[in-house]
Amino acid sequence: MTNRAAKSLVKPNRPRFTDIEGLVAMVGQGDALGVGGHHFARLPIALLRAIASSGVKELRYVCWAGGLPLELLLEAGAVARIDLCFSSLDIFGLPPRFRAAADSGAIAVRDWTALAMIQALRAAQQNLPSMPFQLPAGSDMLARIPGASAAPDPIAGTAMGFIPPLRLDTFIVHAQRADESGNVQIIGPRALDFAMAGAARKVLVTVEEIVPVGALRKDGRQSILTRNQVSAIALAPGGAWPASCLPLYATDYQALSEAFAARERPPADNLRLPSEGVPAWLREAAKVRPETVLAMPALGRSEEKASVDEIIAARIAAELDNESFASAGAVSPLANVAYRLAKATHAPDMIIATMSCGHLDIAPSPMILSLIESLDCETAVAHAGGDDTYSAYYQAGAVTHEIVGAAQVDRRGRVNTIALRKPSGGLIRLPGQGGMADVANMHRDYLLYIPRHSAQSLVDEVEIVSSARGLLTPAEREPMGYRTGKALVFTDLCIFRLDPTSRELTVIEIMPGVTRQQIRDATGFAVTLDADCREVPLPSGDTLAVLRNRIDPLGLRRLEFVSAKQRGALIAEILAADRAMVERCIVVQG
Repeated sequence: MTNRAAKSLVKPNRPRFTDIEGLVAMVGQGDALGVGGHHFARLPIALLRAIASSGVKELRYVCWAGGLPLELLLEAGAVARIDLCFSSLDIFGLPPRFRAAADSGAIAVRDWTALAMIQALRAAQQNLPSMPFQLPAGSDMLARIPGASAAPDPIAGTAMGFIPPLRLDTFIVHAQRADESGNVQIIGPRALDFAMAGAARKVLVTVEEIVPVGALRKDGRQSILTRNQVSAIALAPGGAWPASCLPLYATDYQALSEAFAARERPPADNLRLPSEGVPAWLREAAKVRPETVLAMPALGRSEEKASVDEIIAARIAAELDNESFASAGAVSPLANVAYRLAKATHAPDMIIATMSCGHLDIAPSPMILSLIESLDCETAVAHAGGDDTYSAYYQAGAVTHEIVGAAQVDRRGRVNTIALRKPSGGLIRLPGQGGMADVANMHRDYLLYIPRHSAQSLVDEVEIVSSARGLLTPAEREPMGYRTGKALVFTDLCIFRLDPTSRELTVIEIMPGVTRQQIRDATGFAVTLDADCREVPLPSGDTLAVLRNRIDPLGLRRLEFVSAKQRGALIAEILAADRAMVERCIVVQG
């Protein structure tokens, strides 16, 4: 796919207006297919379902994320190859179809770093034979990225990565509006939509509304795909549901939960999403204002004793100050809670970016599941795409923190989120590294967390190094333009620091009530304890009150600390509380 001869990316000045069936007819057998939107936001669900039902086969799925779109296409047997950075169903866990395909080897999965994919799309967009990118130092990812190689920069002589163009045959995306000339308006974060549209021969768009020419100029924060970048448009109101399309409707987590649960009960082995239309309460939820939520009575727990998830969240928050720039990834409730807690208490001037840096400089709104995206979208100073923020923030070394969960970490702080080897010799596929291989070196502080400390999660040496702090000391970091900070691993038993001299993990703090022997017994390598090792401080009563009642009243952080078997019951509890709070907000707001 990456080495095929270039075909013209130039499109007519006016796209076709058609229906969803007309868009589907433009998707060819064996197409390299990119999918727009991100996470559970603005996904082209209606078009994906129609493609899945059309009988098209041999598609090469190309996207930063897999998740729900990939599951729909895999269930239809439409996919022959997968190129991605990670795949997850967020709070609902790992996508079963993706895991099954990857575990069995039935479909080739090619892992990319986010930066390599961005630069490969840009090379296609700009008609260049290759693009440079910063090497993911310390990881094994360079050898896994299709077509990537390392070579000295021809001017500076510095070792760089180079990637050939990543060309798409078809890119599908859902947007809020198009005008009658074919200009398409995207409101909110735009993920890699612009780069993928620029790298695609055909850009197929579904929209909520078609408006007269000139109407798009009246809005504020927005992004426009001009009409000469679009091939065809279909009107599809509710076309992203049960994903969100703000400011029109929020994500339907209840519908997603029911669909994901039903597929696990025989004979319903396929994902059956509802089709009756966007529920009215989700349209009202999208209109709830931040001040309405902040005025609601607390729903948080009132126990006096701090739980381990609260202790870790508060301890991470203590790492942040007014000069911090913290980025929250797509699937990281604990990080999101910690950042908001810091900004709501001792670090009001810090910058928080959510939706993988799509919402820039948000207010610390409460973590109400159905409202998180809309509140962040409303309070953000700016909206951006993943390609923009890589250039402006990550690669520039401007981000200080991005704490990321890890499946497995070794004694040298190296992470494996690609695959684990079973005792039988087979592999268990993990979600992938997303962009962590890049940003592990770019961020000032390298922070990881493992919610359940065990000898299986903390090992002597990981089999696949998906990300690592390869540039650790000032002498290694400063020539690259990166600041030097801390490298820490948080677990439910202790906190490790990556020692810059030994380049191995050392215990610097121990969780309350945990013994040193407990840590040794639960760790798969010989544990070293710092001479000044101390107990992790308990959060104050005031901090706990803000955490429980102001920041995370539903206890979303708990999802990271339960087993897969316990997750279903906890999700049901959270969804019930979420619905109750959203409905109260809707009534109060009127």
